[in-house]
Amino acid sequence: MKKDAVSATGARRAPLLGLIGAYLVSGAGTALSAIAIPWLVLVTTGSAVATGLVGFAEMAPYVLLQATAGPLVDRVGLRRTFLIGNLVAAAAVFGVFLLGALHELPLGALVGLVAIAGAVRGAADAASTPMIPPLARLARWSDERAVGLYSGANRAALLVGMPLAGVLVALAGPAVTILIDSLTFLCAVVVVAVTVPRIEQVPAEAPAAPAPPRLGPSAYFAELREGLRFLRADRLLLSLMALIVLTNLLDQAMSAVFLPVWAHDRVHDAVAFGVVGGASGLGMLAGVLLTAWLGQRLPRWLTFACCTLLASAPPFFAVAGWTSVVAVAAVFFVCGVFGGVPNPIIGAVQYERVPALLQTRVLGAMKASAYLGVPFGSLLGGLLAQSVGLTWACVAAGVVMLLATVAPLAFPVWRQLDRTPVPAGG
Repeated sequence: MKKDAVSATGARRAPLLGLIGAYLVSGAGTALSAIAIPWLVLVTTGSAVATGLVGFAEMAPYVLLQATAGPLVDRVGLRRTFLIGNLVAAAAVFGVFLLGALHELPLGALVGLVAIAGAVRGAADAASTPMIPPLARLARWSDERAVGLYSGANRAALLVGMPLAGVLVALAGPAVTILIDSLTFLCAVVVVAVTVPRIEQVPAEAPAAPAPPRLGPSAYFAELREGLRFLRADRLLLSLMALIVLTNLLDQAMSAVFLPVWAHDRVHDAVAFGVVGGASGLGMLAGVLLTAWLGQRLPRWLTFACCTLLASAPPFFAVAGWTSVVAVAAVFFVCGVFGGVPNPIIGAVQYERVPALLQTRVLGAMKASAYLGVPFGSLLGGLLAQSVGLTWACVAAGVVMLLATVAPLAFPVWRQLDRTPVPAGG
């Protein structure tokens, strides 16, 4: 009897754990290429601007598909979109590996391949996020715990992937590191195909929605407008989105340009890039898991506001002023702990406030809008580092980050984080 209960519990949780595991594997691979591709461009061209351009080429289509793929995902299906997107991403990243292995790196071809990878990853990620609530219900877990573990998988991927990338780039070269990334996308496809059922087969709390109408241009844009109207009407979600746009823009400048330039020009070691990134990932993992464990016992607004303020600006000042890998890694670790705490809170608030039938459109648009600054962060970081130097670029970004992250403490709308909303319904 007890064995049957344990087996039933494992069967309920397997789909959610499978999705989380796939996210962990593909996220680790993405962390590898996040170091290997900028390093490949930097050592080949010596240009921070070219490095930023490649980052822009990947993130711009990622953001565009996050914002616009919702109606298409509703018709293709969440699981199928995830599988197709990751298969195409594996092929595109493998093409980048071939360019690097053949010592042929035409910038146009590289930009095209990373743009394809970014576009299909955007569609796949737009499909993966709405899978969490039904799989959490199946596992009989709260949204905060499910979101915390899902976010924790991303942080664990950074923890494993970034230090490993630094070592692999130093020992085997960036091309081999990029090859491993393409294999991780294939692994994610296999894991989800085996463990995650079609979401339509997961028991729902409400009757199933009618099938969406045939997807013509007018229906497509009407559904996008419906999601955007809902988003515009919710001041808290709008405020969250605006804050994340700016912080993600500056974080992307740090990860795609400032850190590689710091490691290349000041420390002269790719391993330093990976160590600092891994320290940040370790801290974020600890923060995410802490929040998932404590769950609803934390006061949402005060926790979110204080942790956001403490997490965001100090890394920029550390990179501006120090060349010690240990000191910079320590700052990134501590700030990572604070930075990991808000993520489960954000995810739970989104699922609570957005009706299930609108989640592919609203959450896709919100996530895409949140990433809107990311491609421009790569460009801005490259231009700043090239024009005023790394030190002053980091100082300027740090000051802007500090001013932005005071907002949750200063404006009353953020106190709605503590309110209990009407449960999201169909």
